Amino acid sequence: MPLSCSQLSVNYGRRRALHGFSLTMAKGEIRALIGPNGSGKSTALQALAGLIKPSEGKASIESVAVASMSRKAIAKKLAFLPQQPVAPDEMTISQLVRQGRFPHVGLFRSYNRQDEQAIEWALESTGLKQLANRTLQELSGGERQRAWISAALAQEAGILLLDEPTSFLDIGYQVEVLDLVHRLSRERGVTIVMAIHDINQAIAISDRISLLEKGELRFDGDPRELAESGLIEKTFRVKGKFVEVGPGKPPHFDVDLLKLLDTGAQIPGRET
Repeated sequence: MPLSCSQLSVNYGRRRALHGFSLTMAKGEIRALIGPNGSGKSTALQALAGLIKPSEGKASIESVAVASMSRKAIAKKLAFLPQQPVAPDEMTISQLVRQGRFPHVGLFRSYNRQDEQAIEWALESTGLKQLANRTLQELSGGERQRAWISAALAQEAGILLLDEPTSFLDIGYQVEVLDLVHRLSRERGVTIVMAIHDINQAIAISDRISLLEKGELRFDGDPRELAESGLIEKTFRVKGKFVEVGPGKPPHFDVDLLKLLDTGAQIPGRET
């Protein structure tokens, strides 16, 4: 198992942000974490990456406890992309991606042939080889997000954790990023855990979905089973239904906005 966790709990002071969270990942699997704001999605990702210490439970990479691993050892196995990563605007894509090799190169060793091949592979996998000399400030939102994913891939990590990778992107760029995520899973065998707001995107791209609410796991399983469970309407407090859009395609969740507006709801899509 590339990645797993058992009964992870995380406290922020007196507040429990995550309670008894467990998952088991297969190689090349895409797992979507969904839930309302404050449900524990980002906390779960950070705990899996070893960036925060759980109060209970443990996360493991290839059956080795993350808490027992050095940051350099973790970085060789797992790459984590936060919601809003920061780098100087004048940095080029190539320079950013080269930073992804730091866990392998270190601070005082030059890049060898294997490092250069990993960098080239990361740029090719994300479709950025021809743009490598462009600065970050020259990039579109989708290109910038792809650049960050490329830097993560240069680590040659078999596990990729993404925190809201499509947030703040226009729909075209969202599709671009999700297509890349899917190709990395299917063509490269990268295991991916992705926190995401859009329910339909989560259902369309993921092999399994974990639904969180108030730090607790409410559902973990096949996307179609979630669609049939009624938990989306209950957890997000919306009125709507899943509809079939075609043979072999995932169901699509439609919110009944007109009905809600007729009831005087102040926020479209939410019950009063």
